[in-house]
Amino acid sequence: MPLPVPPLLRPPLHRVRALCRPPVRALMNLRELVSALNDFASPALAESWDNVGLLVEPSPPHTVNTLFLTNDLTEEVMEEAVQKKADLILSYHPPIFTPLKRVTWKTWKERLVVRALENRIGIYSPHTAYDAIPHGVNNWLTKGLGACTSAPLHPSTAPSSPAGGTHRVEFCADAEHLDAVLSKIRDIPEVFSLTTLPARVEGEEQTRVSLNCSQKALLEVVALLSQNSLLYHKTEILLLQKPLLPHTGMGRLCTLSEAVSLSDIIGRIKAHLQLPHVRVAVGAGRTLESPVKKAALCAGSGSSVLKGTEADLYLTGEMSHHDVLDAVANGISVILCEHSNTERGFLSELRDALAVHLQNKINIIVSEKDRDPLQVA
Repeated sequence: MPLPVPPLLRPPLHRVRALCRPPVRALMNLRELVSALNDFASPALAESWDNVGLLVEPSPPHTVNTLFLTNDLTEEVMEEAVQKKADLILSYHPPIFTPLKRVTWKTWKERLVVRALENRIGIYSPHTAYDAIPHGVNNWLTKGLGACTSAPLHPSTAPSSPAGGTHRVEFCADAEHLDAVLSKIRDIPEVFSLTTLPARVEGEEQTRVSLNCSQKALLEVVALLSQNSLLYHKTEILLLQKPLLPHTGMGRLCTLSEAVSLSDIIGRIKAHLQLPHVRVAVGAGRTLESPVKKAALCAGSGSSVLKGTEADLYLTGEMSHHDVLDAVANGISVILCEHSNTERGFLSELRDALAVHLQNKINIIVSEKDRDPLQVA
């Protein structure tokens, strides 16, 4: 028979309950969370036609305890988010793409906005920003090929030139004209980083002037310099290229460590995407046993990204009939998995990555209702 525990040695009941409780996560202000999401994948990396970022915002202040991830925000998924008390929905595809002229109960996309605001749920969409980032959707899709190295098919550029401006103008001036020209240039808006250095031109001591400017300011600078033929004929204009961002951009060109048969690649893709079936077009002159060494891929609808790329295989969600015919005629095999099937599996990886990025401050859950609308009957 166990000995009774003296009252002084018994832990208070409230302390026992506290020890048994799961850790309480901190809330995040919506705008703080959106800023963190933008840091994870800058909206500037999205394609120009896309609609990304915070699309629906409840009236502030709005705090977020639960972030709900989905590939497509359908009405069924919205009801799931309401039931699970989501405060912010991260929908990979933007539910608002073409502009809404009204918000009524008439169309399903309008109803999504109504339901979100009624339940104080924000909606955020990253879409092609997640396609571009090194730790995004396309990199996740490459894992289905097996061991390989990959590089973006269409590399992303930095949002702006490090030096500022779009053009650099350089010219040489003698002491007689220098001060007057510099004074007028400094009065032109959007002229950046004006520098001068001593220079020797054709045996004469002169000053080399270098400046960066915007496209608009360039017209004014050129107009000013053209007033003096000696300055104008010594002027050089350079277009400033934005630097490429490493490992960032649309699509991926993958080189497998070892060539494997198309049949083996099909099996790997089906296992990675957890699909019983995929659609396959075998390239002209190829068979299911033909080796695949280079594969070009793009999650979702990849025709425009993949077109013209030399590879043994194109892997994407969907392509037009005629783009498939073009690829096959060029000896390139094609695997189509349906649009969202090449994206949805990334959400589990995203959940874990965001938990680390957000320092486990909020709950992050993945939709159980989200699915591709097409199925094999």
